[in-house]
Amino acid sequence: MKKLFSILFMTTFLFAACEGDQGPQGPPGPPGEDGFDGIDGLGYTYEQTFNFDYFADTNTYSYFINIPDEVATVNPQADAVLVYRLEVVEDNDGNDVDTWSLIPQNFFLDEGTIQYVYNHTAGDVEVLIDGNFDLSNLDSFFVENQTFRIVVLPSDTFAEDTGINVSSYNAVMNALDLKESDVKKVEAIK
Repeated sequence: MKKLFSILFMTTFLFAACEGDQGPQGPPGPPGEDGFDGIDGLGYTYEQTFNFDYFADTNTYSYFINIPDEVATVNPQADAVLVYRLEVVEDNDGNDVDTWSLIPQNFFLDEGTIQYVYNHTAGDVEVLIDGNFDLSNLDSFFVENQTFRIVVLPSDTFAEDTGINVSSYNAVMNALDLKESDVKKVEAIK
């Protein structure tokens, strides 16, 4: 065993000692793509408060939010669009705290179930309330003065290796390095 160890040691020593002069540098390789090193700052957030419109023929509430021009040029069709609904809750000290819930969001009422959902195009986001009962008399708590935040972000943000929890509005804002002052308030269409 000592003999084998000695032979391995000598072989290693000989190979390590056999360095010659460094040759000339080779030609540069073709240009590559930049690697993904996190969020590149191309996230946009905007907010709108509105009252839903009821449509009896489909038994749904709906509202269209126009995507601001500066955001529409980013191409929301190719990027990801997330919609969060504001809920004001009271903390342990009795203070109101804004919380943001990713939709779709379900509510189980005595009459049945309602769900906030959305769809989008390159120019707008439609927020809907759908349900499994007659919604014509839905409590105004669900349809009036509703505030939503729409986040448009690069599709790369959803790559599994980023680890971003998109169900958390705060996690998305932190990943995009966006602050409350970056949220654009958009006037509701009358």
